[in-house]
Amino acid sequence: MASSIHQNIPDSAGMNVFHADPALAELLRVYLAPEMLALALPQLERMGALVGGRLEELALTADKNPPVLHIRARNGAPREHIEKHPAYQELERVAFGEFGLAAMSHRAGVFGADDKLPPLVKYALVYLFVQAEFGLCCPLSMTDSLTRTLVKFGSPDLVARYIDQLTSQDMDALFQGSMFMTEQVAGSDVGAIDTTARFEDGEWRLYGDKWFCSNPDAALGMVLARPEGGGAGTKGLSLFLLPRHLPDGRRNGYRILRLKDKMGTRSMASGEIALEGATAYLVGDAGQGFKQMTDMINMSRLANGVRSAGLMRRSVNEALFIARNRTAFGKRLIDLPLMRRQLMKMLVAAEQGRSMVFHTARVLQASDGGDAGMAKVLRILTPLVKFRTCRDARKVAGDAMEVRGGCGYIEEWSDARVLRDAHLGSIWEGTSNIVALDVARAVRREDALSALDAYLGGLAGETADVLGPQPAIADGFRRAADLLDAVAHDRAREIETRAAASAVYNATSAGIMAWESARLTAVTNARAGDRLELAQAVVRHKLAARDPLAAPEAAEAGALALIERTLGDGWTAEAAE
Repeated sequence: MASSIHQNIPDSAGMNVFHADPALAELLRVYLAPEMLALALPQLERMGALVGGRLEELALTADKNPPVLHIRARNGAPREHIEKHPAYQELERVAFGEFGLAAMSHRAGVFGADDKLPPLVKYALVYLFVQAEFGLCCPLSMTDSLTRTLVKFGSPDLVARYIDQLTSQDMDALFQGSMFMTEQVAGSDVGAIDTTARFEDGEWRLYGDKWFCSNPDAALGMVLARPEGGGAGTKGLSLFLLPRHLPDGRRNGYRILRLKDKMGTRSMASGEIALEGATAYLVGDAGQGFKQMTDMINMSRLANGVRSAGLMRRSVNEALFIARNRTAFGKRLIDLPLMRRQLMKMLVAAEQGRSMVFHTARVLQASDGGDAGMAKVLRILTPLVKFRTCRDARKVAGDAMEVRGGCGYIEEWSDARVLRDAHLGSIWEGTSNIVALDVARAVRREDALSALDAYLGGLAGETADVLGPQPAIADGFRRAADLLDAVAHDRAREIETRAAASAVYNATSAGIMAWESARLTAVTNARAGDRLELAQAVVRHKLAARDPLAAPEAAEAGALALIERTLGDGWTAEAAE
């Protein structure tokens, strides 16, 4: 009787994704104080276990069972509500309730902490969470950033009215947030908004349509509207807080017209709303709405970057897992030269994204602490991250699907879902063209490039003290910065804006990864050389002139060994069973 050996498709289900990513724990030693690291590590380990198991199952189920808008009760009575699948509701409970991801930046008490937690704790947890579920991260981010914007610009009375509910971990008490800005004629062109605010009977009422509203049934929304007589353009806009229900319990005067049938983030509701005299509360001063909403948008942009970096890590994890545990032509895939090169390219982009978002969180903390120089650095890093990290995620997710092969195209696996979701990062809160132009605007209007140059110079000095000077990295940044500065100040060169922003992103990420290498050398010496090798790979492949027909350099061949060191011990098919 003939016998055969059947090779199952490698399946990483059940793996703790935090343990499988040793570089994450090492980088957190660079960015977090020891006492904060000690508080965060158990939560990261717990999240890593959930992501690789239960949360992945819930996310797959929620993706296949999108929300449904109901307009009437069965007897015909008006009863507008959005029905969400229990799997999505459980994801909400984990993110908002169990881990307090929308609360920890705004109050003490999450994980027993005596104070608010630094941005990086939140972003590190989201970086893991998004490797299972992307869609919910939008309501999570909007609740977090709405709370920040309300506290920053709202009146004390308005803040006091809602802060406890916005930061609650009790799902029955929690108020989620949303942002209603986009209109049919006013997408990226915010100045064209025509939603009108009228002061009637002692309160503000909003009239108009909003075209793309994620989390449309949220308890609170931030809305840009134009008060009557407020003038044209962005200078005539004001910011309003829109409650879903009025103090007496009645539903406010706006309707959800329909839900969007989207390519990705299918688990989360996005819809269109009609404002029909809805009561709203003015946030801050009239006419300052665009500036105030920009703060919320920038936080959402950074959150987009974190999510895209997490999706890239998920993609790299899966690709490396498959390459290590599947054979073809008598060899493991990871031992095939062309596969190793593909994996290395994915790894470099993913690690660039991670370093950029983690370091931007560090800059955010300093900026929020009152450092005006760091506020300028944050002003340019945020659109850089939003522009390039989100675009890279699309490519890395697509390559990961290809590594899995035909099964990657099947919806039983998550490759297709990750790829669909990855595309949204380049659209939310500004498309690639708009955000690249915002990078140039930060250079032209706020001299943010000079601040970044000075800041990276300080990091380079710290790096040189440990590793010696890195002239190739310094030269790469100088050339990239000169290009961006020239493009930003010459409207005739606008066509070069994306290339210039990409160059500065790449050069900045190389400088940051070299600094991380130096810090790791000083702190632990574990895998410290990997960050420097990654930085050098960025310079060789993304900043330096290179003959595409030339043979690979010895340094490139050596860098390929990084892929074997990327995953933690036990990341094998046997360990995942």
